[in-house]
Amino acid sequence: MSEEKRPNNFIEDIIEDDIQNGLSTDHLRFRFPPEPNGFLHIGHASAICLNFGLGEKFNRPVNLRFDDTNPAKEEAKYVDAIQEDVKWLGYEWDNLCFASDYFQELYDWAVQMIKDGKAYVDSQSSEEMAAQKGTPTEPGVDGPYRNRSLEENLALFEGMKNGEYGEGEHILRAKINMQSNNMLMRDPIMYRVVNRDHHRTGSDWKIYPMYDWTHGESDYLEQISHSFCTLEFKPHRELYDWFLDQVVVEDKIRPKQREFARRNVSHTVTSKRKLQKLVEAGIVNGWDDPRMTTISGLRRRGYTANAIKNFAASIGIGKRDNLVDMNHLEFHLRDDLNKNADRVMCVLDPVKLVITNYPEDKVEILQAENSQEDESRGFREVPFSRELYIEREDYREEANKKFFRLKNGKEVRLKNGYIIKGEGCKKDENGVITEIHATYDPDSKSGSGTEASMRRVKGTLHWVSAAHAIPVEVRLYDRLFTVPSPDTDKEKDFMEFINPDSLNIITAMAEPAMKNLEIGETVQFQRMGYFCVDPDTTDDKMVFNRTVTLRDTWAKLDV
Repeated sequence: MSEEKRPNNFIEDIIEDDIQNGLSTDHLRFRFPPEPNGFLHIGHASAICLNFGLGEKFNRPVNLRFDDTNPAKEEAKYVDAIQEDVKWLGYEWDNLCFASDYFQELYDWAVQMIKDGKAYVDSQSSEEMAAQKGTPTEPGVDGPYRNRSLEENLALFEGMKNGEYGEGEHILRAKINMQSNNMLMRDPIMYRVVNRDHHRTGSDWKIYPMYDWTHGESDYLEQISHSFCTLEFKPHRELYDWFLDQVVVEDKIRPKQREFARRNVSHTVTSKRKLQKLVEAGIVNGWDDPRMTTISGLRRRGYTANAIKNFAASIGIGKRDNLVDMNHLEFHLRDDLNKNADRVMCVLDPVKLVITNYPEDKVEILQAENSQEDESRGFREVPFSRELYIEREDYREEANKKFFRLKNGKEVRLKNGYIIKGEGCKKDENGVITEIHATYDPDSKSGSGTEASMRRVKGTLHWVSAAHAIPVEVRLYDRLFTVPSPDTDKEKDFMEFINPDSLNIITAMAEPAMKNLEIGETVQFQRMGYFCVDPDTTDDKMVFNRTVTLRDTWAKLDV
């Protein structure tokens, strides 16, 4: 039975309509154009999946282009991080491009626009410009420098390029329409002086092009057929097209800008400025902190590329911004990890369990399956002995019938091991249980085929042998914010909604086989959730990040 075809989204419909109207598929080319001024986040992941997904659907190339026109904020480390993120998601770009590759062409075009009377150098202050530009309900007025002579404009613009002027002394503006209903068309800025070295061009340039001037022209130079961006750029489309009008020739492909809606995820912020604030304030430990919804943070936490891509596909491409519940992202993560993560045993809150009738000097090696979902993943060896660790919450001296774990006089099974019965416990002077006593049925070993091994008991506990246990650091990460939309409250700063319990660090006891795990590998701690080996791991200490719990623990809280 063939797989049911997924219906097109409206972006795919736009492309197919263009093909129907005569655009050759050979001329299709897409791009993902991040600005290298920070790390990419989950919202960027959706845009990556959209653009590279279009490349896969239509079997056409996709460029990775860095819109690097602001040396005050952009750095090479962000370029490297973004490339790593795109590769990790499983995509390959055709051409690696930079807007800075086109600085000379953009400058030459700007000079020609001055000669054509479509650009001029303005020497007003920013306050004077703002007043002269008007408001959304009031038209702007022509500034005092709008009709400068051709010679003066060319001389001033060349002086700006040569570093003869400071920041803010002069700017280059397009000469469009100061009475336009679209304020972006009221003589927008094309160039400004920035006295900073650029991460690629060094000190070669003293002027840098603005985004609106750069973006469409870069698309044109790369012969991008379709330029997709988020909804906030819809008012920019008119300017995008106007700038293209100044340079497009008939035998070249003219890029088309179209917009799609952002998909924000609950209990997060995705503004780079706000993410930067979290880093600078020490709320998180860098851009790749596992509580951050940066792609690098999600990767370090143990998210998989498949989970993120499946999430992006499931939420689709829309025309209205909306807030997607974090549960939806976590659903796809659990679904992927359930199929692909090995199971291991690790006790997060250990208390000693002594099997009083088990020989003191005996150690058995039990066989434990690596995955209940996939038998081909095989088995591992787990040592079993008289003294074990179990979870503190898995024992009560007395409990009602709904408590299916260990209690006095009742039986449970130890995973891959024996059936045991609770017999009592020891406590310290504060009444805290320090040691649990139980007896085992020697004939009840899992997989032995005996009648006793097939006896049904309602509870199964994970455990580790106390003599063989490995102490590991476990970082229990939770959502960074206590409310679904922390940055939309007009009365409060988003920092007021920081979850004080977003990280809890404990020492747990792990089975010895976990020593073989690699950094970045994600496994399921049976009954406890999915955990990933953190890069902070050393030969002397293993560190695990909680990737996600086995079940959603926030559903009732968000009601």
